[in-house]
Amino acid sequence: MVDIPLDSEAAARRGRAWASAWNARDLGAVLAHFRDDVTFYSPFAATMLGTPVLRGKEELRRYWEQGLASIEHLRFSVERVLWDPAARELVILYLAELDQRRTRACERLRLDEHGQAIEGEALYGAPVGAP
Repeated sequence: MVDIPLDSEAAARRGRAWASAWNARDLGAVLAHFRDDVTFYSPFAATMLGTPVLRGKEELRRYWEQGLASIEHLRFSVERVLWDPAARELVILYLAELDQRRTRACERLRLDEHGQAIEGEALYGAPVGAP
């Protein structure tokens, strides 16, 4: 990963790389953005794993493996990437196409001094238009 500080262009590249890894269904590349001791929050994790709070990269991997297994079509299109250098927080706003559902979503990642996520949160919006 890239050492902090990021500028807005580096943050945008980071967001595009994150989406590209998801679009390739390359969990290894997605997980490379996270520290081993990451804490991640997701409302969907509660239905799949019984808790909305995932602790550690291996628990996060298990959650995403289960999720990917249930999704035939996945496409993330980054709309905007926001970077707050004081908080070391990266927010990726994107359109998520998951099978027949399209929603706006965002990932909020708090990064350590080396650019790896120590905390993340998935936020999902209401459905938007047909695919």
